[in-house]
Amino acid sequence: MDREKIIAHFGAVFYEKILIDKEIYSKQWQLTNLEQINYYSVNCLFTCISAKHGACILKIGKHIDTVKTEYQMLKDFDGNGLCKVYEADTDNGVLLIERIIPGTQLRDEPDLDSRLNEFCRVYMKLHKPPADMTKYPTYMDWVSNITTYMQTRSDYQILCEKMLKAREVCRSMWEKYTGKMLLHGDLHHDNILMGKDGYLAIDPKGVIGDPVFDISRFILNERDWNKASNFAHIITSISNNLNVLEQDIRALFYIELTMAACWSVEDGDYQDVHIDEVLFAEHMMKQSLI
Repeated sequence: MDREKIIAHFGAVFYEKILIDKEIYSKQWQLTNLEQINYYSVNCLFTCISAKHGACILKIGKHIDTVKTEYQMLKDFDGNGLCKVYEADTDNGVLLIERIIPGTQLRDEPDLDSRLNEFCRVYMKLHKPPADMTKYPTYMDWVSNITTYMQTRSDYQILCEKMLKAREVCRSMWEKYTGKMLLHGDLHHDNILMGKDGYLAIDPKGVIGDPVFDISRFILNERDWNKASNFAHIITSISNNLNVLEQDIRALFYIELTMAACWSVEDGDYQDVHIDEVLFAEHMMKQSLI
């Protein structure tokens, strides 16, 4: 393991937890050949071999509630469009999940139109009614909660105003698109991997809403989206593939981008807040209404 990188990203306390969990679950789940994946998000990941399940990923999460929601969603899908989950200790934030092989990220596809088409294919087979809706937050909950938080931040007045507007736009979209399906919640390039039978999604957040609310996270992670010509092409392509109005995708994108900027404030990642991008998304949304 890369001790310095883990401590720098997760902190020393979580590093000690990782050491303990590796030892415990290697024995409990009969895991060998553990190798850390050099990918730092909210989880620490290891490739491994399970005596029972074969090639796997050991995921050690820092946020227990998030791990529990992910586990519930993976169980609900049972390998249909998402990777499988084999073992879990959700009270400790640890999952053993299927390793997608070869596992090439959709980000590595060099052609923009191919990336958009593959995203739409994954999207169209991913959503289903939840077995128990009470086990998940709603997308509207996400928007409302971060809006309430931003109202406590007088140091981010402009961004707070944009989030208040995003909440109103979201309410309008929520009334228009009324499906209550189980959504991935983080459906972007790094979470769409090539498997033996095509692309599959990994690392779901698990949230309730109409499937259209799963569109804009992908756009946010598409390179050069903030160039007007690229943005217009991306929106048109997705609109044609998914039969969703371009003006609605632009509105959904404004909501998602503004919420992401506010989450960065909440997490203390001030350097990731780019108000110019929020203003650009707002402009592109207004432009579609002219």
